[in-house]
Amino acid sequence: MQVRIRETGQVMYESEFRASRPNMSMPQQLSEELLSSLGADVVFEGPQAQPTRYQFSFADGVEQLNGKWYTKYSVADMDQEAKDALDTTQAAAVRKQRNEKLSECDWTQVDDAPVDKAAWATYRQALRDITAQSGFPWTVTYPEKP
Repeated sequence: MQVRIRETGQVMYESEFRASRPNMSMPQQLSEELLSSLGADVVFEGPQAQPTRYQFSFADGVEQLNGKWYTKYSVADMDQEAKDALDTTQAAAVRKQRNEKLSECDWTQVDDAPVDKAAWATYRQALRDITAQSGFPWTVTYPEKP
């Protein structure tokens, strides 16, 4: 829990608040009423920001809404290095899933497999071609099994 000191506007964690009053005995659970009597307010968790794929959310201070204090969240754009790293991670995840799908149907390519080898070969090639799709790695359409 975070606490806001009314007099200074300083925001601190509960442990810091307790440590700042070493000669004061406090109950294990601090109530709004007790904090108020000590000149402080509870800082409630505010609504999370909604970042897009290439943004991140961060705590950006506190704000007062309807007489209560809440953590304020904002978003910021990632730099190009972070975007590239995210794309690389997503591409690796898609390739892993694609490779698992390929492994699951390896048996279809053995000489005595009782399947339509051409249909399965086409499916397997479509899986390999996923990385060439225009939306890769974020928008991927997997082929249907024959």
